[in-house]
Amino acid sequence: MMNSVLYLDLSTKETSSLEESTDESEEEESEEEPKLKYERLSNGVTEILQKDAASCMTVHDKFLALGTHYGKVYLLDVQGNITQKFDVSPVKINQISLDESGEHMGVCSEDGKVQVFGLYTGEEFHETFDCPIKIIAVHPQFVRSSCKQFVTGGKKLLLFERSWMSRWKSSVLHEGEGNIRSVKWRGHLIAWANNMGVKIFDITSKQRITNVPRDDISLRPDMYPCSLCWKDNVTLIIGWGTSVKICSVKERHASEMRDLPSRYVEIVSQFETEFYISGLAPLCDQLVMLSYVKEVSEKTEREYCARPRLDIIQPLPETCEEISSDALTVRGFQENECRDYHLEYSEGESLFYIVSPRDVVVAKERDQDDHIDWLLEKKKYEEALMAAEISQKTIKRHKILDIGLAYINHLVEKGEYDIAARKCQKILGKNAALWEYEVYKFKEIGQLKAISPYLPRGDPVLKPLIYEMILHEFLESDYEGFATLIREWPGDLYNNSVIVQAVRDHLKKDSQNRTLLKTLAELYTYDKNYGNALEIYLTLRHKDVFQLIHKHNLFSSIKDKIVLLMDFDSEKAVDMLLDNEDKISIKKVVEELEDRPEFQHVYLHKLFKRDHHKGQRYHEKQISLYAEYDRPNLLPFLRDSTHCPLEKALEICQQRNFVEETVYLLSRMGNSRSALKMIMEELHDVDKAIEFAKEQDDGELWEDLILYSIDKPPFITGLLNNIGTHVDPILLIHRIKEGMEIPNLRDSLVKILQDYNLQILLREGCKKILVADSLSLLKKMHRTQMKGILVDEENICESCLSPILPSDAAKPFSMVIFHCRHMFHKECLPVPSMNSPAQFCNICSAKSRGPGSAILEMKK
Repeated sequence: MMNSVLYLDLSTKETSSLEESTDESEEEESEEEPKLKYERLSNGVTEILQKDAASCMTVHDKFLALGTHYGKVYLLDVQGNITQKFDVSPVKINQISLDESGEHMGVCSEDGKVQVFGLYTGEEFHETFDCPIKIIAVHPQFVRSSCKQFVTGGKKLLLFERSWMSRWKSSVLHEGEGNIRSVKWRGHLIAWANNMGVKIFDITSKQRITNVPRDDISLRPDMYPCSLCWKDNVTLIIGWGTSVKICSVKERHASEMRDLPSRYVEIVSQFETEFYISGLAPLCDQLVMLSYVKEVSEKTEREYCARPRLDIIQPLPETCEEISSDALTVRGFQENECRDYHLEYSEGESLFYIVSPRDVVVAKERDQDDHIDWLLEKKKYEEALMAAEISQKTIKRHKILDIGLAYINHLVEKGEYDIAARKCQKILGKNAALWEYEVYKFKEIGQLKAISPYLPRGDPVLKPLIYEMILHEFLESDYEGFATLIREWPGDLYNNSVIVQAVRDHLKKDSQNRTLLKTLAELYTYDKNYGNALEIYLTLRHKDVFQLIHKHNLFSSIKDKIVLLMDFDSEKAVDMLLDNEDKISIKKVVEELEDRPEFQHVYLHKLFKRDHHKGQRYHEKQISLYAEYDRPNLLPFLRDSTHCPLEKALEICQQRNFVEETVYLLSRMGNSRSALKMIMEELHDVDKAIEFAKEQDDGELWEDLILYSIDKPPFITGLLNNIGTHVDPILLIHRIKEGMEIPNLRDSLVKILQDYNLQILLREGCKKILVADSLSLLKKMHRTQMKGILVDEENICESCLSPILPSDAAKPFSMVIFHCRHMFHKECLPVPSMNSPAQFCNICSAKSRGPGSAILEMKK
């Protein structure tokens, strides 16, 4: 994925992070966030480069070492302040090398001078060669006595080692392939580049392990030098011309050794770039690449030096993916060549130094503060706020609250008032002062309504004036919104009396406004002025009136408002009154409803349903009420009530010609014949008459029914169909006049015969069941009577009352024991006569065969 180039102006500002274009034709705001931020190294560096030009630089975690074209070496702190200065040579310093401890430094110059010395010790090496020395590298562990080694490179690569007598001896590692122009020492491996390619030397085995040839031999090696960089102890990155190679040093298997070095190099990634490489540095698994750019002018069609680029790329086996690309406007970039740029880096802090003759720029990874800066610059406030919340422990320059306030202001400026108000909840939190400030700000722009739903209502609580101000705003323009706030806000947030007065003032203009009246009732409720609230609710016929009465126990206040409650909702009113009889008596309710009998009936009817006896004193009154307002429930009432006067009820029913009720009352009063007569004469309903006769189960009623029906063929048909199970049908059939035409007579006779057959079958079935049960019980009785009966010393003869068993068991004796458990000596019983040989228990005096008639005779 190729990202757009971000042009960074570094020509006019000295120390600030510069991330904007000065080229108006190329100034396009990129939505891609930069990966690095840039800062010009100033202070002492500015002074140096005003009179001199940078030629090389090396970086340590604690300080920087800068070499110049006038042969000076400066030690700088990370802010660019000069801490030490060394006059090494009158000509250009080609390279500076530091060991890992930062205590020893090696310097080489264009006039062939080489110096290696301790920054804090007196040890020093001086040598002047007869040719320019282009490179120098001290052993990374030079501080150790066993590692006093360094290499230099001009026409040949020399290794200098200090012997045990503190003398330095040199050996040639390589020569004959042109000038040595780049060297990097890591661990036990030294990598260098000459005109032909890159070599790697193992200082431990004293073997050269590889040769990586140069790809593009058409480029002058002095103008387009090779860039070397160790990513770790075994990974070397090579950049030369437009080619990048990533090499991995690996151990050779013992079976492959023969005469070969113990290590070999494998190229794990290789790709081409668009521009010429001036420097490389690792960044995690990615690469930072400094490129020298040449472009063609559209006007003159001539090549010119463009801004150098710093790219972050993701290496792949045969290509790469560009992550970001920044074009840097360094001083004098129009006159620089590829060899004039260097890229140095500090591994510990991921700092990258872009060195050019007239400028030193520091690139560093953007932290969370920088990310938030970019989001704020792009007006992505919500993302900035989220990023700050996630990283609140690591950010240093930003505060969540400041970002949030800026976000609210931004939304207000855009006119998104509702979103701004909603965000206040999260951003302002429990800061009451900020809440009040924002409310006043919303008031200034006329948007108090927007913030009202989100105001805190508990923790924190704002000043009452704030809430009152918003309520007044709604009261002036939005009654419904005002009512909603009164419902939702606790009554202790504001001065209730102030708001009540304001509502009453508005009601003077619109006295029938239901919304305001309802809201006023709610305000009265908050103020515990329940009487006024109840009066308004009843006027409005509002559903909450019953809830208000229950919640605040206002039963004493409604004793004179029962009719109003019933008129509003009789069902709920009756239920409430009956549930609270202890607070409002039945007598009081009935008296209050005296002028509204329809409500009186509803109340007494529900009372009767709950308890048939509680309102017994009103049962006589209820007869008239049922007759007037609820006849369907009159008959059930008459049946269930045991307290209503039957004569009064009969009188009312007869006056109103309520036949069914009159029939019931007549039958209940014992006048069944009059009741039956009314059914037949008034209702002309034979089925009802038959049903009535069945219920009464009176033969005389059946006789009256037959006599009444004998000259009415439809009645005869009804009787024939239903009389069979109660009266002998022959009685009816004999009385039918000859020649009378009776509808469906055949069917009726068939039904009579079927009913008779059914009765016969039922009787036979019952007989079988009875016989089977009798036999079963007889067998059970026989088994029971066959069981033995215990006789002991405690039993006595029921006749002589002496013990049944003799005192002398040796003497012969005999006794008679009946199944009724009575015992007699045989001699105490009367001798049975010839006419009645059976013996019976004298006690039970059984006259027929029964449980006591059988005997058990015992002899000895």
